[in-house]
Amino acid sequence: MKTAGKTSFPKASIRVVLLEGIHPRGAELLRQEGFQVELLPKALEGSALHKAIAGAHVLGIRSKTQVDAAALKAAQRLLAVGCFCIGTNQVDLSSACQAGVPVFNSPFSNTRSVAELTIAEAIALCRQMTEKSRKMHAGEWDKSAEGSHEVRGRTIGIVGYGRIGSQVSVLAEAMGMRVVFYDILPRLALGNARGCRSLGELLEQSDIVTLHVPATDQTEGMIGKAELRKMKKGAMLINNARGGVVDIPALAAALSSGHLSGAALDVFPVEPVGKGEPFKSEVCGLPNVILTPHVGGSTEEAQESIAEDVATKFIKFVNVGTTTGAVNVPEVELPPQAERDGPGKGPRRHRILHFHRNVPGVLSAMHGEIARLGANISAEYLQTNKDIGYVVLDVDPTDGSKVMESVRSIPETIRVRMLW
Repeated sequence: MKTAGKTSFPKASIRVVLLEGIHPRGAELLRQEGFQVELLPKALEGSALHKAIAGAHVLGIRSKTQVDAAALKAAQRLLAVGCFCIGTNQVDLSSACQAGVPVFNSPFSNTRSVAELTIAEAIALCRQMTEKSRKMHAGEWDKSAEGSHEVRGRTIGIVGYGRIGSQVSVLAEAMGMRVVFYDILPRLALGNARGCRSLGELLEQSDIVTLHVPATDQTEGMIGKAELRKMKKGAMLINNARGGVVDIPALAAALSSGHLSGAALDVFPVEPVGKGEPFKSEVCGLPNVILTPHVGGSTEEAQESIAEDVATKFIKFVNVGTTTGAVNVPEVELPPQAERDGPGKGPRRHRILHFHRNVPGVLSAMHGEIARLGANISAEYLQTNKDIGYVVLDVDPTDGSKVMESVRSIPETIRVRMLW
């Protein structure tokens, strides 16, 4: 979105750093706004990361770069962080919140890509395609149908029936599969899918179990020895969610013993930082096991869509102050700044963006200061979470600077920014 007019901070001075080979569409949109954009192909860590973002106003990452409290402290000018992916666990969300730094992500853009990969893996596992391919590459012709099955009529159990899981449900049912699902939250069943009362109930009846859950304390190691034992003999497991969800040594044992007949893994508890680094796992070399390098959402379509989504959120926040889509600060959807006396009749009103600690008395103090100054406030927006509040004030241009300095002096202030 191209935003007309100037802001109080020149757009050409806004420095954006994008790491990990983010799709060029994101850089294109940000450059069209007049921002400086620096693209780096890999993840950074430690002092290298701190140096790269020391003067940055906006930081874009994918899943590898870890933005902890130390990194946030090193980037004193940082206004926003964008995770060009679904997850945000690579960012210290609490520290970012306390610093008044919104963290954005793209929770919807790659759902179709992950769902399609899941269905492809389900078919490949049931047909033992990787084993057939391996033998052919070795010069062995094995035309046997033994162990190969259609997915039609088989039961797929979906653990986590959110944005991705529900899409897998629709695709699987369209292929004639029976769908059951389990989620800790109430979910509307799509088509003929049926909800299970417990994870155990799902595991006991599924021919294929596919995981689509976030990384939380509750999901860490949720598929371990006990859960694998509950799965049907000959069943298969797919994990395109988070690496820590599955106990890999226990899975390797279940595959080696023949209790499970196959698995597909796109995520792992420990992953190489970049291309060319070695990968090791207990499941390497096991038959009918599909291993992919965390590419569930890595299609050109998904990456372009993610880049557009997060870049647009950056632009709206930097230019307008909108925090809609942020995962760690109050969400406020804002209109463009109005002109003082209507279109074409005067300069735009100044907009003051104020993050503060959410304690009693802040708004009272703010309104007292505004009343003392006799400032004209044309609009006020407020949202809070348990930690911080976000107040946006639209004021007459003649009152902007004095109101900004006044609210800055309030002890609970975290940071203030003004647009005009």
